[in-house]
Amino acid sequence: MASYRDLLVWQKAMDLAEGAYGLARQMPKVEQFRLTSQLLRAAVSVPANIAEGRARTGGREFLHFLSIASGSLAETETLLLLAARSGLLPMAKVSPVMDCAEEVGRMLTGLKQALRRSSSAVT
Repeated sequence: MASYRDLLVWQKAMDLAEGAYGLARQMPKVEQFRLTSQLLRAAVSVPANIAEGRARTGGREFLHFLSIASGSLAETETLLLLAARSGLLPMAKVSPVMDCAEEVGRMLTGLKQALRRSSSAVT
């Protein structure tokens, strides 16, 4: 694999971040420096950590950054649900982004499991 850009999980995580930006534009301006900025930081952190981990030299480092990406993903999902539950965004608009987040989560889990298997086969 030549680049992090070749990873399907990174591509899907970029879709997630893009979806978060779309929702952020729809949130009330009063939330710009509160929930909106936190949501965007968390959502952007998912593909950024996948990319950074892929650029590292070792599989353990990659796993570490994938773990951070998983944490940021959970934070993103929580903030999206909070935005919907508090009435800042309609659930109908949040749901497709949540579906994307769930897919990214499954992909991250699968990639982490594959990396663990391959690292245990080497040792």
